Amino acid sequence: MAMLLTNVYHLRRVADTSDKACLICYKPTTSVMITPDNKDFFYVCPAHLQDRHFCSPIVNAEAEAARRKEEAMAQEIEKVKKEYEEKQRRKKEREKKSEKDDDKKEKDTKDKEKGKDESEPKANDEKERDEKIDSIRKGGTGPKADDSPRIFSLHKNFYQMRVDRLRNIEMAKRNQERMKNPSLFPSVPTGDI
Repeated sequence: MAMLLTNVYHLRRVADTSDKACLICYKPTTSVMITPDNKDFFYVCPAHLQDRHFCSPIVNAEAEAARRKEEAMAQEIEKVKKEYEEKQRRKKEREKKSEKDDDKKEKDTKDKEKGKDESEPKANDEKERDEKIDSIRKGGTGPKADDSPRIFSLHKNFYQMRVDRLRNIEMAKRNQERMKNPSLFPSVPTGDI
């Protein structure tokens, strides 16, 4: 009557204040491996998850396809942004050339100075916009999700160790219940010796 335990463990993170010793190396860690039915859990360092002799990731094909599609969309968006910036740069160059031609035609020096004063704020606005775009690129649109696998199956030896542990806990509980039952013990002899 051993309890059935599936060899599927999900990786979860806990708060830094709730860290406990790793099952393997006993260092404090916040990574927890837990079964979907919450029957078994243990703390493990993220470095041990990379060890192929400890566990192997279970890859969800749908999630992997969605991640690839998302990456392709991000690349496409980046490509469109670059094309747009290039068009804007060409447009500015054409505008500058036309402004220079207009400035040459003008003979009044005051009008030329006003034209320069007006172009400087435009240049500052363009620089600010470019700086914002660069900061968004460097910082990203938000925090990037951890791409490491989330679902694992333990190596057969470690899995058997977990099953044995749960079986021993169950047997200990049964033994405790038996010890509390007074009918388990023999009765005191009642006759003359």
